[in-house]
Amino acid sequence: MYPDLSYLLHDLIGTPVDNAFSIIKTFGFVLAFAFLAARYVFGKELLRMEKLGLLQSSKERVKIGYPATTTEIIINALVGFFIGFKVVYLIGHQQEIGSDILPFIASMKGNWLGGLIGGGLFGFLQWYGKQKERLPKPVTKDINVHPHERKTDITIRSAISGILGAKIFAIFESSENVRAFFQDPIGQFFSGSGLAIYGGLIVAFFYILWYVKKKGMNPIHVMDAAAPAMIMGYAVGRIGCQLAGDGDWGIVNDLAQPSWWFLPDWMWAYDYPRNVLNQGVPIEGCVGHYCHRLANPVFPTPFYEVIASLIIFVILWSLRNRIKIPGMIFFIYVILNGFERFWIEKIRVNDEIHFLGMHPSQAEIISFILFFVGIVGCWVVYSRYKSGLKT
Repeated sequence: MYPDLSYLLHDLIGTPVDNAFSIIKTFGFVLAFAFLAARYVFGKELLRMEKLGLLQSSKERVKIGYPATTTEIIINALVGFFIGFKVVYLIGHQQEIGSDILPFIASMKGNWLGGLIGGGLFGFLQWYGKQKERLPKPVTKDINVHPHERKTDITIRSAISGILGAKIFAIFESSENVRAFFQDPIGQFFSGSGLAIYGGLIVAFFYILWYVKKKGMNPIHVMDAAAPAMIMGYAVGRIGCQLAGDGDWGIVNDLAQPSWWFLPDWMWAYDYPRNVLNQGVPIEGCVGHYCHRLANPVFPTPFYEVIASLIIFVILWSLRNRIKIPGMIFFIYVILNGFERFWIEKIRVNDEIHFLGMHPSQAEIISFILFFVGIVGCWVVYSRYKSGLKT
């Protein structure tokens, strides 16, 4: 496993583990690529729909040649202060902070001089940049913004709202998480662990739905464009879970490996050596901060989800030019995603919810609901399309 980049570089080029690169967690690093992959696919779909006339450009009012406002300078100065405050302290106290950087970011620890220098520099650069573009007579004009030009903006907003939603839903996954949150709200919220994927998807979905309507884009076509992008981002994100060994693994696999099994043994059962949670038993002769493996091999469910998600992506990608019913691609995605996650939960380690004598996980309940929402959604958009109603 590669809990952080220092372990990956150790395997690739032989550098020591737990060095300066240990502040970059593998899961977070791969998560960034997940959003980039989603952005790429989303952009291609938006452009395709523009060419088909399904999405149109909208007017955006911009100011050209104006000086920097006081608010802009202050906001940039605050960002610069935070960066300087944290980075300068981090450089001089790496041993103290260790590899878990998120609690440090949420703390009041920092270097005040570094913060003041960073704040002054960022504030000055904002003022200077606007001064260079300043015109004798500033103008305000309307420009056309095409949907595909908003792909980065939408992706960033999805990332922020998605991570926020994932943290909130993770808090309510179990009574233990709720108690831990009330005992240490800041520490729990900014900890490096605890992300409920479905929480991120749900919060990001409703926020982006509101945002695209505000920007004059037809939500139903944006939903269709987003479907293959979301499942691709999910697939890449699960690669991060597998590489880091972040606890999203399955239950103990004590089944005998079939005689016909031709794939690597770890794809059947894996003990996640050097997992980022340091769970399990010590690894004999191991050197480094992460030196544990699971006592009993488990189902490598993140790997299974990578494969399942890529299959769903191929299905959606092959159907997108064939299906003409607006919204159908999105609801097919909802069905397939719900189906995949519901069954993977059967062999995955989870916090269970006690409800009416049953013990489902939060994700199991949500995936079950999503499956039927997808079926109903397909029926609704099909009925509207057949009756000639506009979407």
